This record gives sequence, C-alpha cells and structure tokens, in this order.
Amino acid sequence: MKKIVGFLMVALLALMALPANAQLKFGIKGGVNISSVHFNSDVLKADNVTGFQVGPMIETTLPLVGVGIDAAVLYSQKGLETTSVGGVKTSMKTDYIDVPVNLKWKFGLPIVKAYLAAGPYIGFRVGGDKFWDIPGSVVDQVKAKNFSAGLNFGAGVELISHLQVGFNYGLGLTDNYSLGSKGLSSSSTGVVDMGKSGKNRGWSITAAILF
Repeated sequence: MKKIVGFLMVALLALMALPANAQLKFGIKGGVNISSVHFNSDVLKADNVTGFQVGPMIETTLPLVGVGIDAAVLYSQKGLETTSVGGVKTSMKTDYIDVPVNLKWKFGLPIVKAYLAAGPYIGFRVGGDKFWDIPGSVVDQVKAKNFSAGLNFGAGVELISHLQVGFNYGLGLTDNYSLGSKGLSSSSTGVVDMGKSGKNRGWSITAAILF
C-alpha cells in the first residue's frame, strides 16, 4: 500500500517536472464500469454489476516521443451482484472518488493514434451503503471498506488529438469488502467477521474529450 501511494506521489511530481515543451491538455472523462469482487473464498458467488465513472482529467505528452502521464479524479461506481439460495438477486454498489495516475504511450499517425496506459490508483468510498444484508445465504452481511487501491491497465485510440476512446482493467490490491455471519456468533443479533475479504476487479469502457 505504501508503495502504491509513493508511486502516485512520484508520478505527480514527474507530471509537474516535465519539460516546458510538453503538450498539456485538460479534459472530461466518462464511461461504463462492469465490475465485480474477487473474494478469497467461494462462500459468496459475486457476479458483475454495471456502474459508471465521470470526472476531470489532465494529460501531458512529450512531442515526438509520445510518452506522457495522465491523471484524473473520477466519481466511480463499483460493486457486485449476488444470488441467494432462493434465487433472489441483490445488487451492491459502492461509490468512490478514484484518483488514477497512468504512464501513457501514444503511437501512430497525427490524426489517429493508439495508446497504451498503466499505473496505480487510490480510491475513497463516498457513497453507497456501508452494510448489506443478504437473505437466505450462508453470508448474512457484506461490509464495504472506506479505502481502495490497485493498478490500471488500459488501451485505446485517439482521434484528431481531442477524442479518446478506450477500455481499462482495474486490478484491486486492497481488501474492499468483508463478509460476516450471524451463524458464527453466540449472540442472536451479533454478526461475526468470517475473515473473508474481497477485492474490486473489473473492466471499464471510457471516452474522453480533451481541450
């Protein structure tokens, strides 16, 4: 975790220290998230859930070389969907403020370019329920945690230097959810942490307009 935060700080400092001839652009980014949660146990089956992301971004690129850095502050909705023993589907969505910082490489013709990007992100929970109850399941409750961090891997195309369309895979590295069960508690109302945790994972399809 400290390495991810440290890398973000170094990347932001590098963004400010780029040469004066670097191309600097601001923009708006948005897209669709197709996310789920990877648990360290099979006691809860997590299916994909659809959310969204939107927010401002900044990008800087060295001319000719095509290498640069982009960063964004995104309101991003993630989560999972589960099905209880009785067949009842429950969608759980958590809202985050995500801050990704990616190293980006563009290549191709001036009018149409492809790009590859990768880098870390950190996120802070700002919405969605803190606890979810799951009726008719071994797991009685899912608890969302307040901090997340991980890595991004993306690719896409840029058209006439102002429109970018791409896809991204987010690999969560922190525990974002924990599972609890009343069946493990000696109290009739208490919920005991089962020691099972889950990490955010998912794809996103994005579009950005740069100025």
